Amino acid sequence: MKRVLFLMSDTGGGHRAAAEAIRDALTLRYGEDQVSCTLIDVFRASRFPMNYMPEFYPWLINHSKRSWALGYKLSNTRRRADLLSQSMYLTNRRRFKKLFATHPVDVIVSVHSVITRPTLRALYSFPTRPPYLTVVTDLVTTHHFWYDRRTDRCFVPTQAAYDRGLEARMRPEQMRITGLPVDPRFMQRLTDKAEARAELGWDAQLPAVLMVAGGDGMGRLFETARALDVLPQPFQMAVVAGRNKPLKERLDAASWSHPIHTYPFVRNMPTLMAAADILVTKAGPATITEAAIAGLPMILSDAIPGQEDGNVTYVIESQAGAYCPKPALVAETVAQWLHEGPDALRQRSENARRIANPNAVWDIADEVWEWAHHGPIATPSRSLLRRGAQVLRRRSRL
Repeated sequence: MKRVLFLMSDTGGGHRAAAEAIRDALTLRYGEDQVSCTLIDVFRASRFPMNYMPEFYPWLINHSKRSWALGYKLSNTRRRADLLSQSMYLTNRRRFKKLFATHPVDVIVSVHSVITRPTLRALYSFPTRPPYLTVVTDLVTTHHFWYDRRTDRCFVPTQAAYDRGLEARMRPEQMRITGLPVDPRFMQRLTDKAEARAELGWDAQLPAVLMVAGGDGMGRLFETARALDVLPQPFQMAVVAGRNKPLKERLDAASWSHPIHTYPFVRNMPTLMAAADILVTKAGPATITEAAIAGLPMILSDAIPGQEDGNVTYVIESQAGAYCPKPALVAETVAQWLHEGPDALRQRSENARRIANPNAVWDIADEVWEWAHHGPIATPSRSLLRRGAQVLRRRSRL
């Protein structure tokens, strides 16, 4: 039995989703009796105020994007990332050391940028450590937090993320471009459009616009649906309100000119994407990756400043979608795409598939399995680490 520890946090849904995807791929590939996986929210295990980050993060993104963008930009240098990571470690070193002491495992996988460096430092306080792997879950605009030369393997989703790692002084052989991991069952559950629509009860002939905004139903979904509803072209809408119950109730209580299907939090996203012709969503990396696998053209209606800016450029340059940050712009683009006809939509669908890597989760899981058989790794003595740090500091001044 090989033991895998995933370090993540529920600051956004993408970190847990990536960890669960790799966990499920390991279980499906090697069997439940051969691998045991544990997911730990490292922020929850941290001291105040970091233990409240899972609650604070969505509030900050929704109500203070400018502050978030400023903090992201100011912290995104090698030296500042080092200082902030060191601060997190010094504040939580006893907790992090206890975490690893009470969870003896064969391999550790970090899927969160902020926790990678401080937890690695905690591991280096032990005489030996298990292999430590990093899975970068931002697509393009990756923060310096992600990259630490002490990690044994760093999986990146795109060439841009790889190049950013080189800028952060990662060694080329440390990194591997795999794509972003998604639930291995996502591909299995994708069906053809006719079958998906029959299962969902959608009109078989009308073009379908799917609108999602994460599990919490954030953003201006209602306003966007209203803007679409005044368009003259015939089409149907599907809106996933997620855990946002007031939004679901508001959608259901309104009168609509076009057919509309509303949903709470769903677990059949592959079916919804297979049934749709156009996706309206925020620029989250997981949703973009799933849409690309499904061959679904995207209209990005929102983006988190800093970390998702590159996602917008990535989708636009791939001709897989457009960026429309206002409901009126979304409506204009939907009207244009519908006017251009099914051939143009099919071309955008093919463009989306070209940026997909559906095997990413299997490639990562297979290498995690290999590292789980590696055995413990001796850590350098503290004096050697100090000498190495002094050499690096001198080189940085040259």
